[in-house]
Amino acid sequence: MMALYFLTYDLRKSKNYDALYKELDSFNAVRVLESTWCFNRFNTSPEGLRDYFEKVLDKDDGIMVSEVTKWAYSNTDGNPNQL
Repeated sequence: MMALYFLTYDLRKSKNYDALYKELDSFNAVRVLESTWCFNRFNTSPEGLRDYFEKVLDKDDGIMVSEVTKWAYSNTDGNPNQL
């Protein structure tokens, strides 16, 4: 079953975005806010996606992945309807 996920991150010290952006691009993710992206995925979970994306982050970076069924937005860079 396909689900919508939001990924939010906080890159601390080195702030190397290249690897993260490459992975988000491979997911066809849409940037919603500066550090928040959304994408659709089949047969996974927030925990599995967190573990996947942690591999391209530094140990001190923060990440949160949420499975979303409803959302509202205002003045964002993009939105889930673009997927």
